Amino acid sequence: MHILLTNDDGIDAPGIISLVNVLTPIAKVTVVAPDRERSASGHAITFHKPLRVEEVRLNAEGGGKGWAVNGTPSDCVKLAVKALLSHPPDLIVSGINRGPNLGTDVLYSGTVSAAIEGILFGITSIAVSLATFTEGSFATAAQVTKTLIGQIWDRSLPPHTLLNVNIPPLPRHKLRGIRVARLGFREYKNIFEERRDPRGRVYYWLGGQVVDCAKESEDIDIGAVKKGYVSVTPVHFDLTNYALLKEVKTWGLSL
Repeated sequence: MHILLTNDDGIDAPGIISLVNVLTPIAKVTVVAPDRERSASGHAITFHKPLRVEEVRLNAEGGGKGWAVNGTPSDCVKLAVKALLSHPPDLIVSGINRGPNLGTDVLYSGTVSAAIEGILFGITSIAVSLATFTEGSFATAAQVTKTLIGQIWDRSLPPHTLLNVNIPPLPRHKLRGIRVARLGFREYKNIFEERRDPRGRVYYWLGGQVVDCAKESEDIDIGAVKKGYVSVTPVHFDLTNYALLKEVKTWGLSL
């Protein structure tokens, strides 16, 4: 099995290094990741400047090398599949992200977008996040990811569908299991703090506090993770509201 690893936290991030450590013994692993943090970059791709690729030594247990790209996570997958690799990988794993990608977070996530780029090429892809910005074991999350890969490898997903995985920041023995759950809804109470630079010009710093608008149900990814379960959500990029499509056709829209 050939696994392509990428992320949005940068090629030196502990999440991707932890995956290298646990997956290298069971698969051929290639790392193509941004040269710096590109969190919340969504599905952005680079059009207006050159993409540069540098081979770097990884800070992994067995050493090894990877490619650092001065672009977005989606750029990394495009470059890997279309330029850097002689053959497409069997599996793309994006992560392990620092922080959750739950509910509507997937719309902003560079981690999830890299996996979406993979399924656009017809490659089985998963996005993995450790649901904390503070304390949490990437080593544990990597072992969970390895276990999941072993269980899903011989399964088939529908075209253009990825798995979005969120792992609670708990020791392995405290994880309650896996819940296959739908996306919830997360809203942010955005706070724009107005500041002034040394020249007196106004700028704004975006903060914000998450407001989980979903119920605590284990059938929703937010609730599952809060209750100590690893959430697994099949996600596809077709945003068409098929239930409404027929009705809108009856509206008689015309020029």
